[in-house]
Amino acid sequence: MPRATNSVASRARRKKILKMAKGYYGARKNVWTVAKNAVEKGLLYAYSGRKQRKRQFRSLWIQRINAGARQHGMSYSEFMGKCSKKGIELNRKVLADLAMNHPEAFKAVVDQVK
Repeated sequence: MPRATNSVASRARRKKILKMAKGYYGARKNVWTVAKNAVEKGLLYAYSGRKQRKRQFRSLWIQRINAGARQHGMSYSEFMGKCSKKGIELNRKVLADLAMNHPEAFKAVVDQVK
């Protein structure tokens, strides 16, 4: 009996990878072996990037809160410490938004903390 290779599934699998490689530079977009490697690496970066995004945003929020707190004569750690002691349960995302876009509201929070 002849060997069946299931060309339909093989073709579909390759087509899927090449479709994911659309927009890549040079042979990475149309040569199967090169595209496969590029797409696999890209998916690894995408996975780790989803984790890194959370760290980067937290870091950004901390910088913004620090800048806002220092305008009112406090450091970030001092401000956050007093917030937790006073029982103010606003998260960093909200505090950063207040410091950035609503300085008068952030000043009210700082005054409540002092």
